[in-house]
Amino acid sequence: MGTGALRDVPAPRVVMSPDGLRIATYDAGDPDAPVVVAVHGFASSGPLNWWATGWARDLQRAGMRIIAIDQRGHGASDAPRDPARYTLELLVADVVAVLDAYLVDEARWLGYSLGARVGWAAAHEHPGRIVRAVLGGIPDGDPLTRFRVDEARAFATDGAPVADRLTRTYLEMASGIRGNDLLALVALVEGMRGGPQPDHGNAPEVPLLLATGGDDPILPTSRGLAEAAPDARFLEIPGRQHFNAPTSRVFREAGVGFLGG
Repeated sequence: MGTGALRDVPAPRVVMSPDGLRIATYDAGDPDAPVVVAVHGFASSGPLNWWATGWARDLQRAGMRIIAIDQRGHGASDAPRDPARYTLELLVADVVAVLDAYLVDEARWLGYSLGARVGWAAAHEHPGRIVRAVLGGIPDGDPLTRFRVDEARAFATDGAPVADRLTRTYLEMASGIRGNDLLALVALVEGMRGGPQPDHGNAPEVPLLLATGGDDPILPTSRGLAEAAPDARFLEIPGRQHFNAPTSRVFREAGVGFLGG
């Protein structure tokens, strides 16, 4: 579906973040329909995460409007290389700024991995603004603690080999996507590491659907987050791991149905 679906991506429109970065946004669907704000995962983008996988198409067919963003450091958005420009608070503020710019008072959230982590915080902090959320591939705690920033930076700068398997996996994925700035992505990891994390004490009170691949090692902790939230259900996505779960039809149909509820 990839190339054909990407031909349907609307031209990006820029929204300025509170700290002066250009955030690329993609708006599709009936302007009067319920809004789904869609926030992609690490090293991806709005078009790749939501158009290439069929989510944007199915959301519109279900009578919803999608406003997707390229998070800072990704896609057509600005990509500073300063770790201080990447905090959970700033990523949440970016999406709130997008909703303000589009004059959206109430939205449903669709997020995967990093986008789900940002969505957990946004739904907790802005329950009147984010009324329900689909959060895919989200564990509790900080999954970035094992990422070797030193090895990643050496690889991005000089092509040095990466010994740590997890770090190498993420870098190989990021390197395979045209336009990614590896040094900006390394700065994002460094900036967010050790910051606020999803846990049982900050669970959103809005309705949630948490979904994780059955072959994803984070499955137990993701299920634990769903059990801790006051109004959440959990979907185990059959036969999927972390990197291919967004393409699952089972996940997409459940998520679109939940967002339209």
